[in-house]
Amino acid sequence: MSVLNALIAPVAGLLDKIIPDPKARDAAKIELLKLQNSQELDLLSTQLSAIVAEAGSNDPWTSRARPSFLYVMYALLLWSIPMGVIAAVQPQMAQDIATGMNRYLGGLPEPLYALFGTGYLGYTAARQWGKVKGVDK
Repeated sequence: MSVLNALIAPVAGLLDKIIPDPKARDAAKIELLKLQNSQELDLLSTQLSAIVAEAGSNDPWTSRARPSFLYVMYALLLWSIPMGVIAAVQPQMAQDIATGMNRYLGGLPEPLYALFGTGYLGYTAARQWGKVKGVDK
């Protein structure tokens, strides 16, 4: 894809020099952008089909990724109940626990968060795409 992006700008510059008519030049540039977008759409379609295939996999590690993440989120939310009790009984201990958790989460590298977010959003988009196509239920 980076090769395609590297070619688009020089070709667009050549169109400026080769085609003197502004309307024809703009039409050629639009066609060039359509080509670029169709290439990107094909690449995105290929990536999404791989994600959809993983979602439908019989492999328990692959198929349980989304529910496992939701269970982790539920546990984090439910942890607020005992933290509230701890805060009522021993406020300093609750503060120390919260500080420790913040330091731990802040110590994780930013690219790891980006990778997780991208993967989870991609999975969600693939599921929606599969539902629209009638592949997933």
